[in-house]
Amino acid sequence: MVTMSEPHLVDEELLEEERELLALDRSRPTPNQQDGGTTRDHAWLMIIGGIVGVFASIQLVLAEMQLLRDPDAVLACDINPVVGCGGSLTAWQSQLLFGIPNALVGTAVFGVVLGVGAVFLARGRMARWFWQLMSLTVLAGIGFVAWFAYQSMTDIRTLCPWCMVTWTVVIIVGFQTLRRAAQAGHLPGGHSLSRVLTRESWLLTVLTFVVLIAAIVVAFWTQWSMLLGI
Repeated sequence: MVTMSEPHLVDEELLEEERELLALDRSRPTPNQQDGGTTRDHAWLMIIGGIVGVFASIQLVLAEMQLLRDPDAVLACDINPVVGCGGSLTAWQSQLLFGIPNALVGTAVFGVVLGVGAVFLARGRMARWFWQLMSLTVLAGIGFVAWFAYQSMTDIRTLCPWCMVTWTVVIIVGFQTLRRAAQAGHLPGGHSLSRVLTRESWLLTVLTFVVLIAAIVVAFWTQWSMLLGI
């Protein structure tokens, strides 16, 4: 004789099997992620990254205002001939978007990152199109970092310390956002992309930093040698 409790037992067994599968394959999305949410770790990463990015961007805005008042001003972030803000802030590359300073754009973008992270931390969920828009923004941000880093090494010939802080935030938060978007099936590419981004996102992040640091060392090797007396 079948009792009314047996279906509930079957449901509990299925839920337990699902938990075991998720534990074995972390590339599979949780129900919350499928509904547009994310993990608390990712939410906190967005919040912390947003705070750091806003702070660094504001420092650049203040430095640029100081230069507008006094073009000969010595900025606190001008550390040595290689590391300094002045050369970057006076270059045309610092106002890429319709003459708007990159620092102002960064302040707004990182503010949005902070706000979205807070929404996720409160268990909020975003529509699929929003995750896709975030992913496109991340790719654009990583592309901008690569472009500005190249310009810093080849044309500007200085490394802006606050800029490098924002680069770090974009790379770390960016790869983790792409990871969660792919894991939940918000991006094209299927299960293969999901597994790669989920399992290797930190490896991709580290490799990006290795390539960036290696390029900086090579590009400024002569200046480093002179500063260090090698």
